Amino acid sequence: MVFISVQCPHCHSDQIVKRGKTGCGTQRYLCQNATCATGSFLLDYRYQGRLPEVKHHIIDMSLNASGVRDTARVLRISTDTVLSELKKKEAALESVNTAFLRTRTADDIAVTIERAGEAEMDEIGSFVGNKGNPRWLWHAIDHHTGVVLAYVFGRRKDAVFLQLKALLEPFGLTRFYTDHWCAYTRHLDAEVHSPGKRNTQKIERKHLTLRTRIKR
Repeated sequence: MVFISVQCPHCHSDQIVKRGKTGCGTQRYLCQNATCATGSFLLDYRYQGRLPEVKHHIIDMSLNASGVRDTARVLRISTDTVLSELKKKEAALESVNTAFLRTRTADDIAVTIERAGEAEMDEIGSFVGNKGNPRWLWHAIDHHTGVVLAYVFGRRKDAVFLQLKALLEPFGLTRFYTDHWCAYTRHLDAEVHSPGKRNTQKIERKHLTLRTRIKR
């Protein structure tokens, strides 16, 4: 007789009991750990998209700028699985780069404060489902480092830009570089606003990379 120790792949508990079999005859197990949110699982999944390590790879590849089709092709899973897993992480996303914001303190040296005081802003358009449902990504990056400071999704309207502007207030920005879109000129003071393509090359480069990666 061979004894096989079974552990939950999610919480690593050994409080496991059998829970019948799938339609294909594969043994199903149930985790009895009260803190485990998954419950039942298989040791041998026929579909690779069900494996916990593959789900971690989906998130890692997304954070490294891999597109949905890129991820699906490399991991040999469907695009629906990739999108489903990314949607589950939506609640953990933040519109403001709080880690970067925490590093901006009044005790920073003068040159650091000056460099953090300039931001590039731009918007990139796409659509959800069809072209009758357009959506725009408005976001701002640090002019010197390229670090993303904040972002907002919405229509190409002043109200959406004002949301982005409100998210940027804690950074104490003293200069904004944008294109000539009218929303910027209406809501940014002329003293701190520099419209034109000369100082928005970093954010334009980011948007070109996004367009290439999205691959509708």
